[in-house]
Amino acid sequence: MLLTYKEIEQYRRDGFVLVEDVFSAAEIGTMVADIEGGGRTAASAMSVDDESGKKAKLAYWEELTDDIWSDASTSPRVVNNVRMLLGEEVSFFHGKVMMKEARTGGAWEWHQDYGYWYDQGFLFPHMISVFAAIDPATKLNGCLRVLKGSHKLGRLTHLQVGGQTATDPARIAAAEKLFETVYCEMKPGAALFFDCNLLHCSASNDSDYHRRSFIMCYSAWGNPQLAKDGKPVLREPCPVAGMGRKTSL
Repeated sequence: MLLTYKEIEQYRRDGFVLVEDVFSAAEIGTMVADIEGGGRTAASAMSVDDESGKKAKLAYWEELTDDIWSDASTSPRVVNNVRMLLGEEVSFFHGKVMMKEARTGGAWEWHQDYGYWYDQGFLFPHMISVFAAIDPATKLNGCLRVLKGSHKLGRLTHLQVGGQTATDPARIAAAEKLFETVYCEMKPGAALFFDCNLLHCSASNDSDYHRRSFIMCYSAWGNPQLAKDGKPVLREPCPVAGMGRKTSL
């Protein structure tokens, strides 16, 4: 399941590319069972307030273990395409599950992922997120919204909005006039590969249906990351199933 030349060109032009059926119904079912059965997501879940005070739940980790989330993060269906898009070997940065629950799930303000990651010491924006839908993602339940091509702006200034880090509203107002807004409606198992400088947000979930998603984040292996003491953080190349790592996928 490798991206085509046209899909890679689309990614470079638009800052994102949507791929259907990256994960099977059975794999998505295993993810749902972990969320609802008190697995890793329950152990690391926290709530983040949006500007209105609504809460978006988030589970976050940086280590690879022997669960469905690590299996998905090292799947060649994901990692090999990330390698192609970044043009080099990659390292796993982190994984997170977003749980925007029915009627209560809060919004995510406009931001760039590199707006967070720059302050975590990464010197270059040679990074990517892979956003996989666990539930159907629709306008009604607060699907991801992106500004097509906005990654070409480079990193913008970010501020604290509620409990989140968000892009300067004045810059967003200007960017919305320049770039097309795309609502990323997705079926379970589909994945959106997107550039770390792509502007994106999502509305609160006011529907009767959950909107849960799994995001896998990667950095180019040659992208230095500095710790607070100024020393480089040493990361390993991301293992890939079939190349020294066994998974259940």
